[in-house]
Amino acid sequence: MSSGPEVVVLDAGTRKVVKRVPVGHGSAGILMDPAGGRAFVSCGPDNYVAVIDLTTLAVTAHIATGGEPDGLAWATGR
Repeated sequence: MSSGPEVVVLDAGTRKVVKRVPVGHGSAGILMDPAGGRAFVSCGPDNYVAVIDLTTLAVTAHIATGGEPDGLAWATGR
């Protein structure tokens, strides 16, 4: 199921909205960078993954994917 056009950032302590980050249409899967600096949000209808800088809470890039991405996962080499 796709969601709205933004990612809502909450303060865990106060449970209040810190910021609404516009990412695109139908935001669905979200994945955090293991280093903690970025979040990746799949935006199926837009055929891209939005990259959010977690320091500035702004979209810094779009990764074109095609095929309506709806989920994300990390893959690492050994």
